[in-house]
Amino acid sequence: MAGKLLLEVVTPDHLLLSQQVDEVIAPGTEGEFGVLPGHAHFLSTLTIGDLRYRVGEVTSHMSVLWGFAQVTPTRVTILAEIAEKAEDIDIERAEAAVAKAQRRLEVGGLPSELKEAQISLEKARLRKKLAERARRSSSG
Repeated sequence: MAGKLLLEVVTPDHLLLSQQVDEVIAPGTEGEFGVLPGHAHFLSTLTIGDLRYRVGEVTSHMSVLWGFAQVTPTRVTILAEIAEKAEDIDIERAEAAVAKAQRRLEVGGLPSELKEAQISLEKARLRKKLAERARRSSSG
């Protein structure tokens, strides 16, 4: 399809998304990057963040936790360790995970334990933010 990109998001256990889109914005480890049809070939590692993709005037969101992005002029393939569509995130579970990670940080511990707790908090906050956004957009 001219003027579109095929966006595919794959996790270790399944193909989460395969859709023609107009634009992709991904959380690269060196910063966010945007992709439009006709983009140059490149590879990037991904960090914890919000993967956004636009079809017409509608922008959708997905949490992505680490992985790789392969970009060609007609396709963006996201190989993510973990990925979840915003509308599929359980907001109550996300809020509970934020509280649990905050408690783990408050307790303290070894540097490796604190780093793990900080990563858990970052993941939980991302999921909570995306779930809240999805809830607002579906009710409004």
